[in-house]
Amino acid sequence: MKLPRSEAIEACLPLAPASFHILLALGEEDRHGYAILLEVERTTGGEVRLSAATLYRSLQRLLEQGLIEELAERPAPELDDERRRYYRLTALGVAVARAETARLAKLVRLARSAGFAPGRA
Repeated sequence: MKLPRSEAIEACLPLAPASFHILLALGEEDRHGYAILLEVERTTGGEVRLSAATLYRSLQRLLEQGLIEELAERPAPELDDERRRYYRLTALGVAVARAETARLAKLVRLARSAGFAPGRA
């Protein structure tokens, strides 16, 4: 597997919040669109609810950037709806999610040191 180059990672940052939530939802397992919506809602305690339009626009952008890929393999037909499309993170997608996490952590540290966020500086 080819490791993502730092220029490719930096070109994707900062991520839109919806895109970051989608990458996080795909971090644990491959999912179809509706399962992504449910996972984002679950992990945010309902604070983030992506509309179908936002989800599918974001998925298209993530596909174009090479951060996710659409899967050809599918679950057993009796367990699945043939209209569903399944998505998986790529190596670049994992690297970009990690870089975005580091970027956000740095912002939180700066906010704490400026007295804008709770916790230690």
